[in-house]
Amino acid sequence: MLLSRYERMIARRYLLPGKGERFIAVVAGFSLGAVLLGVWALVIVMSVMNGFRAELFDKIVGLNGHAIVQGYSGQLRDWQSVLADTNATPGVTSATPLIEQPLMATHNGRVEFVLLRGMRAADMRANPTIAKNVVVGSLASVTPGSGRVAIGSRLAEALGIDIGDDITIWNPSGQSTPMGTVPRMISYTVGAIFTVGVYDYDKAYVVMPMEDAQQLLLLPSDTVGMIEVKTANPDKVGEILASLRPKVQGRAVIRDWREMNTELFQALAVEQVVMFVIGCIIILVAAFNIASSLIMLVRAKTRDIAILRTMGATRGSLVRIFMTVGTTIGVLGTAAGTILGFATLAVRHQVLALVGRITGQNLWDPSIRFLTELPSKPNPVEIVAIILVALLLTFLATLYPAFKAAGTDPVQVLRYE
Repeated sequence: MLLSRYERMIARRYLLPGKGERFIAVVAGFSLGAVLLGVWALVIVMSVMNGFRAELFDKIVGLNGHAIVQGYSGQLRDWQSVLADTNATPGVTSATPLIEQPLMATHNGRVEFVLLRGMRAADMRANPTIAKNVVVGSLASVTPGSGRVAIGSRLAEALGIDIGDDITIWNPSGQSTPMGTVPRMISYTVGAIFTVGVYDYDKAYVVMPMEDAQQLLLLPSDTVGMIEVKTANPDKVGEILASLRPKVQGRAVIRDWREMNTELFQALAVEQVVMFVIGCIIILVAAFNIASSLIMLVRAKTRDIAILRTMGATRGSLVRIFMTVGTTIGVLGTAAGTILGFATLAVRHQVLALVGRITGQNLWDPSIRFLTELPSKPNPVEIVAIILVALLLTFLATLYPAFKAAGTDPVQVLRYE
């Protein structure tokens, strides 16, 4: 929207009303602040929601893969042939045999429920989610027959365990005797402690070599619980594994990450949409404020508008002038809100800690939020969408006041002057 020189001059004067029109300036300032707050809130909320989903996906998929080929009754026999068929499937990047079993662990009288995970030693060290997050000890010590295991950091805290301490794992499905089933108890030495970043995993996981897990659970050497599968494209995991399903039919079922975490990711998607709508409503309220301030400005400048019309100003000029005034407020508020949003995201942990100290509340409890830290991942497409929505709403808010000003009849206004 190109403005002539005098249109720019008048628009600039209307953006900065005189001493007798401070109230209009205050209303315009509130309008700018409302747009700023709306965009600021949207940028923060959408970035945090994206970061939350991305972090959860990375952590969950990092330990559970994009899909699993799970044997019936939790046991997959002749797993080598299934592993070969899985690796031969186009689009599959890796396949890892696993054993997972919920059990119980004790140390010095403390008891915690754990999730035992048996892995081949090479797969354990090749898994970046575990290998890159070891905080104490070394996975190199966790080898078959060594009697060493790796545990989550939260589990170590709960049991009061450090490197070199013993942890006793109970298998309730032990050996049968004339007196009944005797639970199987084996003590292991903690060789490594890792922090995945997901509270539930760090609180439960005990990782040990596959052979030791088979011995603890009394499983044959040709039996595992499942095969973890990673693919080239997680969003097309169903299509990629479609050809594998007939090959494992009757022996195992295939479940992908969407089936295993349906409720969680659907809840995140719904919450993300709701937050975006709420943010847009905030910006809409700001747009109404811009409209009301422009209407007040038009009423205050009715005589000036009539004089401009008599001096040759066209209706189009007046429309452009008042649309420029309102749009400028919207652009400034949107730009300031976007910048403030990114600045807040950069110091989000400090802000969270400060608010927590002021309120005396733990605002980010890992046991409730799943993740140990507040994540953030701005999506350029969503940021652009937020900016466009803010600019569109503020632009639409200027239409009525602008055309109202353009419709001013100079004859009626100046009749008694």
